[in-house]
Amino acid sequence: MFWKKSPEKKLQKKYETLMKEAFDLSKIDRKKSDEKQMEADQVMKELEELKKSV
Repeated sequence: MFWKKSPEKKLQKKYETLMKEAFDLSKIDRKKSDEKQMEADQVMKELEELKKSV
């Protein structure tokens, strides 16, 4: 009934959300956009590490 998301899918969703926020912020505040981009990069690194360990 209730499917739990895999850690990989959770990280992918988080990455997509951060990238969207970074894009939206790029129109308003470039510094905050860069910070969101850095957060998204960290999530992508975690995702790659997770894929390597499997």
